[in-house]
Amino acid sequence: MDSEEFPLPLSRLANERLHAMVPGGAHTYAKGDDQYPENLAPVISHGQGAHVWDIDGNRYLEYGSGLRSVSLGHAHPRVIEAVRRELDRGSNFVRPSVVEVEAAERFLATVPTAEMVKFAKNGSDATTAAVRLARAVTGRPRVAVCGDHPFFSVDDWFIGTTPMAAGIPAATTDLTVAFPYGDLPVTEELLTRHQGEVACLILEPATHTEPPPGYLKGLRDLADRHGCVLVFDEMITGLRWSEAGAQGLYGVVPDLSTFGKALGNGFAVSALAGRRDLMERGGLRHSGDRVFLLSTTHGAETHSLAAAMAVLTTYVEEGITARLHALGERLAAGVRDAADSMGVGDHLVVRGRASNLVFATLDGNLQPSQQYRTLFLRRLIAGGILAPSFVVSSALDDADIDRTVEVVAQACAVYRKALDAGDPTPWLAGRPVKPVFRRLA
Repeated sequence: MDSEEFPLPLSRLANERLHAMVPGGAHTYAKGDDQYPENLAPVISHGQGAHVWDIDGNRYLEYGSGLRSVSLGHAHPRVIEAVRRELDRGSNFVRPSVVEVEAAERFLATVPTAEMVKFAKNGSDATTAAVRLARAVTGRPRVAVCGDHPFFSVDDWFIGTTPMAAGIPAATTDLTVAFPYGDLPVTEELLTRHQGEVACLILEPATHTEPPPGYLKGLRDLADRHGCVLVFDEMITGLRWSEAGAQGLYGVVPDLSTFGKALGNGFAVSALAGRRDLMERGGLRHSGDRVFLLSTTHGAETHSLAAAMAVLTTYVEEGITARLHALGERLAAGVRDAADSMGVGDHLVVRGRASNLVFATLDGNLQPSQQYRTLFLRRLIAGGILAPSFVVSSALDDADIDRTVEVVAQACAVYRKALDAGDPTPWLAGRPVKPVFRRLA
């Protein structure tokens, strides 16, 4: 199959215009056209519910909406109504808005394991604030990150550990160490080796696998014994695991936690939350050295906080987390059945919690393959499915899931042909998709 069967001339032109003006052609690396098959990176015109339309007029069922941020579907009426109410009232003032009071109260009522919260615009600012705060309260320089998790921040303390470390001093990177998810003995050995140096352990409490029994509690105990701060990055797990995040589901309370993505249903809002005695170090009611915690001009933009309150209310009142799990379970079962029926069940692997599904594409030797991912994505796009992952939104319905499974089955038939041929190249029609983190463009 070649690209002429999928003409996207306006999207191709828009992508060229983007690359001429925007480094990488997108404002988020994960949205870059290198993440999609060649000449098949649609530029979006608009979205409604679970669907998006590109500027060439094609409609797609969309998964992983807004990099997992749009979990209620595009232009959700409750969220849009809340935003519109604030737009005519002004968006930013020289003093706090009453919306900041209401949003903080709503957040802390929904995430009762936290005692204080501070809002920002993006996840990186929140996680970096957590790291800075942990270093301040412990007086220690090192940060221990979970090496099995792909992303924590755009800031130097994390990006320096990735293949895209250009421009980051080694002295900064040397202060970040890694521990493996699920392995308490190795983590304890790391803390012992750097005794008295590690300010915090930061990790996603769960991602594509459930935490082993007792793991999070064991990590909590390790942090307490070694005097370091336990930070849960709940950017993804927040709301999708439970309204109170993974900490609410698993019953393990971190010292600090960070939220974002689903919190605003596409509007820009993130949060740093945690213990009062730690958070207050960034405030005015303590006697110690002041911590520059978070100070953002747009962090308390009224309509984004209104969106967050509407999202939290909708999740609680409409049981959204349960709906996401039900939709994800239906999708996972359907995709696995389709893959099995086409003889590629060992090669197209669905992983993760039902509310946060991803897929792996494996070659004939069962090794991860960007070529087979390219083949699979091409066939999905041909069938009107835009799915860099299988992360669901609550705007999907059973008919949408069934349609997705039909397209997956068609893609799996081509996948089988490529496996039988021992070479997927004839089905790629261009260069393969590429990983986000790589040293060279």
